[in-house]
Amino acid sequence: MEDNKSQLSLKRVVNIKSVVTPRWKEDFQQQLQQQVEQIDLQLQQLDMQGQRAISELQKTGIQPPGPQMVQQIENIQAQVNQGKGDLLNQKNQMLQQLQQIQLLELGQEVGTGQMESMFTVKVGDNLVLKTNVDILLRDGIVEEIRGEI
Repeated sequence: MEDNKSQLSLKRVVNIKSVVTPRWKEDFQQQLQQQVEQIDLQLQQLDMQGQRAISELQKTGIQPPGPQMVQQIENIQAQVNQGKGDLLNQKNQMLQQLQQIQLLELGQEVGTGQMESMFTVKVGDNLVLKTNVDILLRDGIVEEIRGEI
């Protein structure tokens, strides 16, 4: 029986890599395309919400609008523009990723994420080897586990 003082359970980050296959490319592109479409919907909703808020403000105010109402309208427009800018940045990043996927060669390995796992280390173990673990996927199926489990 081993002495509990000579081993320890730790948490490590496991790198997930995927082999580029036609199916992987198609799935990843589809996923990104859906995210781009979702952002387009969010942009439309943000525009409509901003217009609705300004319309409501104008209905309740006096005509011509006073300086306070003009300031409120400008604040709403600034918030909408800030939100649209953030969404457009996200959309541009996704579109760049879509272009990069086209350039990937079949069989190439690409990093696709990370997970955490628990492992036991005991006196005499090489901690560096135990913490460097990769899982290689091919179309979502584990093909290889690299490193000391």
